[in-house]
Amino acid sequence: MKSITNAGLVLRGLAMGVAEVIPGVSGGTIAFITGIYKTLLDSIKAVDGSLLKSLVRMELKAAWTKVNGNFLLWLVMGMGLGILIGVFGVSYLLEAYPEVLWSLFFGLILASVPFMLSQMKQRHIRHVVLLLLGAAIAYFITTLTPASGSTNFLYLFLAGCIAISALVLPGISGSFMLVLMGLYTTVIPTVKEFLKSPEWSEFVLVSVFAAGCLTGLLAFSRLVSSAFENYHDGTIALLSGFMLGSLNKIWPWRNPEIILDKVSGALIDFDDSIRSRMALAPDDFKIIKEANSLPAEYISEPKLVACLLALLLGLLLVGLLSRAK
Repeated sequence: MKSITNAGLVLRGLAMGVAEVIPGVSGGTIAFITGIYKTLLDSIKAVDGSLLKSLVRMELKAAWTKVNGNFLLWLVMGMGLGILIGVFGVSYLLEAYPEVLWSLFFGLILASVPFMLSQMKQRHIRHVVLLLLGAAIAYFITTLTPASGSTNFLYLFLAGCIAISALVLPGISGSFMLVLMGLYTTVIPTVKEFLKSPEWSEFVLVSVFAAGCLTGLLAFSRLVSSAFENYHDGTIALLSGFMLGSLNKIWPWRNPEIILDKVSGALIDFDDSIRSRMALAPDDFKIIKEANSLPAEYISEPKLVACLLALLLGLLLVGLLSRAK
């Protein structure tokens, strides 16, 4: 890995942290295009039995070196800051300017696909098959209807295991996996409230979810690292497909299709009458399914010029992130 300053690591972590909060965007994608993906995998994979033995024996310097402690320290600091920005700032932007923000991320992911493919050492027809397979799997996942979530501790733990996959799998969004499991509107608001005014119940929920994340992170990192070592080009082709298929989820213009009436518990088709009722009592309804549309068919102001500028900015950011130190 090229030499990266501590400030560079913080900035990379910040971008990854923000990405982890956005449904449809993967922190693993940011890690890959900024050149720290393999180092991150190796650092996580280094957490094993021998590391625990070193800690028990108080061999702290050896343990620090084993996990590349300086790298992780600055990166995690940046991620923590990025998550705070994502939870409080980006969540606001998603409500106020969703089309523009999605356009930015669409450009970011779109430019990342050819960048990832350029890292392949050889190209073969089987890699095309893997690319298409990855795209089909990711596209299918984005079309699934979100489930009704649960705050059962086992369910929260498993959700954490699955959601953290975004950190080690470019193209797979951890936040979107939470959406599919019906927990995005539980976990993110709980984290926000816990940071504002900690309560014991919030601490327990966040702790169980975090334990699941840690478990999943240790397991997934070994799996993906092994895949990279043994099937480097095939793994890149598959992950590039994941990213390509995930574009369906972050298309900027999406009209509501199915709405949940929280009062009656009924699922209803979206129409003008429902739109009027949602405007009067937005908290009584929840969008369950959306359909991609062209800007001309979008039910709100498409903000086309701003979206195109944001798309171009996303394309340019990939080049800047890949060269940043």
